[in-house]
Amino acid sequence: MVRKILDIFSKRKTSGRNPGKIIVDFREKNSLVPAELMKLGFNVEFRQLPVADYLVSDVAVERKTISDLKSSIINKRIISQLMELKQFENKLLLIEGILDEELYSSGIHENALRGFLLSVALQFKVPLIFTYDEKDSAKYLSVLEKRKGKVESGLRASKIFLSRAEQLQFVLEGFPNVGPVVAKKLLERFGSLRRVFNASEEDLEKVLGKRAGEFRSLLD
Repeated sequence: MVRKILDIFSKRKTSGRNPGKIIVDFREKNSLVPAELMKLGFNVEFRQLPVADYLVSDVAVERKTISDLKSSIINKRIISQLMELKQFENKLLLIEGILDEELYSSGIHENALRGFLLSVALQFKVPLIFTYDEKDSAKYLSVLEKRKGKVESGLRASKIFLSRAEQLQFVLEGFPNVGPVVAKKLLERFGSLRRVFNASEEDLEKVLGKRAGEFRSLLD
């Protein structure tokens, strides 16, 4: 009798785990991340999400390439997006492409960008994740999905529209040692961002004290 030899290298049966579902904003169709998620075996469902680009388990994820991050800082779109993310208990700002593009390249002063990233983490309480490329981003989302939270709860989030005063204050809070109270005082005294930025160190000292020199040097 010939016995059947067990092929230990043959594909084993799957654990029976149902493929996870990740909800993706329809504007992400131009990205390669959804395709990478499908390759990993996930069910990708495209929807028009009011907030975030991905809903993964119980986490809202806003994805930005480095160039998109910089442009959204310049046009202030990132302000409302961060405010909207605060509706979620669990959220992430995923910054993609750190191998392809220099983070501190031209366009935004590198210290201003550092100040902004600190504000994201400390003021808005949004953790930052830096990834190499679309494939790396998809792998992070894959690990998140395995945590299994309530995906549908994120669909109840809504857009938030900041007032002009809130937008101006947010810009100033991106500078080191400038919190909400100091930012408000600067705007009350000078009236506009242009006047704050054009103010002499002597005038800035009336609000910032000894920190006026550091603030002025960042602007220069």
